Order: sequence, then structure tokens, then C-alpha cells
Amino acid sequence: MRRQLAARPTYALGLIKRLLNATGGNSLDQQLEMEAELQALASKSDDFAEGVRAFLEKRKPSFTGN
Repeated sequence: MRRQLAARPTYALGLIKRLLNATGGNSLDQQLEMEAELQALASKSDDFAEGVRAFLEKRKPSFTGN
């Protein structure tokens, strides 16, 4: 399991964890706003760009956690 998680985009996984941890104290509107903000951050990451390149090149991505 650790190897599988390490092969994933760890930066994005960290953002997801932040969202999950915030769900108990946020209203739906607050949660949706936070999700939009973190999605914007994720889309600027190196891992996002690598994921897109890998998809277009039909290969497995090599995520760095950035």
C-alpha cells in the first residue's frame, strides 16, 4: 500500500487530506470554496503537468511530489 501511495501525486493527496480534515467544521459553501482554491493550486503543480504529459504520451506518469 505504501508503494502504491508513493507512486501517486503526493502533493494532490496532501491537498485531498486537507479537504477531508476540514469537512467537519465547514459548511457546504465553505467546503466548496476550499475545494476550488485547492484545485487551483493543484492545477499549477509539476505533478499535474506530468500527469497531463503522461496521458497525452500514453505512458505511466512519474510524479515528484511538487
